[in-house]
Amino acid sequence: MTPQEELDAAQYERDRQAFLNVDKIKEWRSIVTLLVFIAANLVVLFPFHIPIPAPRAITDYLTNRLVAWRIIGSRKEDKPGHHAPSQKASPVRWFRFPMNFVTAPLIADLFLLAIGAIGRKEVYGGTIGANGILPYDIMIFFITLAYIAISIDASGLIRYLAFKVLQLGGSVGHRLFFYLYAFFFGLGSFIGNDPIILSGTAFLAYMTRVSSNIVHPRAWIHTQFSIANIASAILVSSNPTNLVLAGAFKIKFIVYTAHMVVPTVATAIILFPFLLYIVFANESLIPMSIKMHELPEEAKTRKPVNPNIPNARGDAEEQENEHINDEQGKVLSLEEIMNPFLDKGGAAFGGLVMAVTLITLLVVNAIMSSNDEELHVYWVTLPAAGIMLLWDLGFGWKHRKETREIARKGREAVARFRREKARRQAEEAASNLSSRDDVAVTDSDSQEGEMRNRTTAVTGKNEQAYTGDEISRSIETSSPHDEKRGSRESYQGQGEAADKVDVEKQKITSLEEDFGDPAPGPRTLGVVLRDVHRWSQETFPTATAVMGHLPFALIPFAFTMFVLVQGLVTKGWVPVFAYGWDHWVEKTGTIGAIGGMGFLSVILCNFSGTNIGTTILLSRVVQAWLEIHNDPQFPSPISERTFWATIYAMAIGVNYGAFSTAFSASLAGMLWRDILERKHIHVRRLEFARVNLPIISIAMVVGCVVLIGEVYLVKSDITPYIPGKQSLDV
Repeated sequence: MTPQEELDAAQYERDRQAFLNVDKIKEWRSIVTLLVFIAANLVVLFPFHIPIPAPRAITDYLTNRLVAWRIIGSRKEDKPGHHAPSQKASPVRWFRFPMNFVTAPLIADLFLLAIGAIGRKEVYGGTIGANGILPYDIMIFFITLAYIAISIDASGLIRYLAFKVLQLGGSVGHRLFFYLYAFFFGLGSFIGNDPIILSGTAFLAYMTRVSSNIVHPRAWIHTQFSIANIASAILVSSNPTNLVLAGAFKIKFIVYTAHMVVPTVATAIILFPFLLYIVFANESLIPMSIKMHELPEEAKTRKPVNPNIPNARGDAEEQENEHINDEQGKVLSLEEIMNPFLDKGGAAFGGLVMAVTLITLLVVNAIMSSNDEELHVYWVTLPAAGIMLLWDLGFGWKHRKETREIARKGREAVARFRREKARRQAEEAASNLSSRDDVAVTDSDSQEGEMRNRTTAVTGKNEQAYTGDEISRSIETSSPHDEKRGSRESYQGQGEAADKVDVEKQKITSLEEDFGDPAPGPRTLGVVLRDVHRWSQETFPTATAVMGHLPFALIPFAFTMFVLVQGLVTKGWVPVFAYGWDHWVEKTGTIGAIGGMGFLSVILCNFSGTNIGTTILLSRVVQAWLEIHNDPQFPSPISERTFWATIYAMAIGVNYGAFSTAFSASLAGMLWRDILERKHIHVRRLEFARVNLPIISIAMVVGCVVLIGEVYLVKSDITPYIPGKQSLDV
């Protein structure tokens, strides 16, 4: 060994000892770091808003400055004819600051930086990378590959194929359920779960709505969500969690797929009969024969329009929202699935680009890993996404005249529909006001007649027994209170109706501003940006739609979670967790490692900042576990069987854990919930957990049992796993 090698070995050993030092957890900054990490993950699980007061004088001054600088338009209350509120304005304005998966980890990082609990090393390790995990590489890879996948989805290919599957399945409920199950699994294995969630969820929402004997869409939407996440476990490219694992432990992409394909396919095969005959064994959920509403011939022959063009369907979507539960609304929903749009050129080109990209990734990764060279995966996906973007832009520019004309006609149709609706509501309110006036006049006449009758009765009964004062007293006690009360109620009713008329008039005015000619006056930055966005939607509909669906919120969330976990590493908590894991594996062996890691990964998906945060944390724990055993003097090295059983059990758990008990277990879960809410299907948290509990239990048991058989067949329990020495950032 040369002197330089001896120095490097000594430095590595010092770094290793410092890395495994658990005495640091006694420091107050270490305790605060752990508490902040837990708090941030709880906020991700249970998001909320913080009301923040601000003096109205300051907010009004800032607003007026923005108006003067022509950044925003003038406020509505400043416009002439605006209905001013009767009560005095509050001196304080309240703003609602969101605490969610984007803001909570960021605030946690800033707080830890402020108290000195983390510093430059943690930020560098959480953004540039440390110990084989390169966050920037993962994020660029995921966003660029997501662009290709979502572009394929935007071409209409997934909805079109789902429509063909629907035709193939026919009206036989169980057969259609199986065909859709197999379709979502096969497609999700290739392009990942996000495009399946984007298009498949909306397709099923429409399909179950137009069926007269599917009482609730629960079976269809939960099955689609679970099988899409199961399918994403096969390829490294299908889920960012897989990429974190592959990067952390230097796993060849083809090797990862070879180990994961058997447990995943076995899970899909065995899970289906459980879902059909046990979990959703109800005729109202999956009927033997599905009765669909018939699509009119006129709708069948109508040319489908590109849904990426704004207002492409004209006022159909507005009518659909207005007729949610009646026959007209169901016919409009049926047209969405039975007359789908398909851009054949875009779908074919996108499929080709995706296939070439994935094959190139597998080949280049295998070659460079064999030569012990480092591959940044975005080197492959970034140019591919650029090619796909150029295609979308070129296609949009070529057909810009057609798409702009469709958008213009649709915008005019929507404006007419909304104006007519607002005008009808205003007329109804005015009619109610007129009827209230008539009722008030009638009540007043009846009250006067009643008062006259009471006076006559009093004076006529015993005219000599009452004096004039008593008669006046009798009248005062019997009529004025009723008269005032009736008059007051009449005025209140008139005021409410008048307010309603004013509100509807303001709606009409607002619609004219939004859809009609621009209001006179100087153009503001807000108006310019709105016009630029509209121009982009009408000129490049596919590219703009794909950009709008890209999960950009994942970028700040992932980086801030990487930094938080890196803080746990440097503060000694990750080595503590690693020692605990080591004791568990020592007592339970390989089977315990699979069961324990599978259970931990699913549970932590719900409480550790989605499955991405869980993968980051558990990867660091396993790396620390390796360092505990990375000593020639250690009496019991980790066997290959136990190590790879742990890694692939984690891979199963973080993919399957997305459909466990909380929407926030994955970003796909939150996207799935939002799409369903837009389609008027509301899934509550408790229902989500209750339905998914048997599904995740069956899937994890099957996946882990098959993995046990696999590692006992192909991995040795005698050969120790000896990782290459890695530089430790402590």
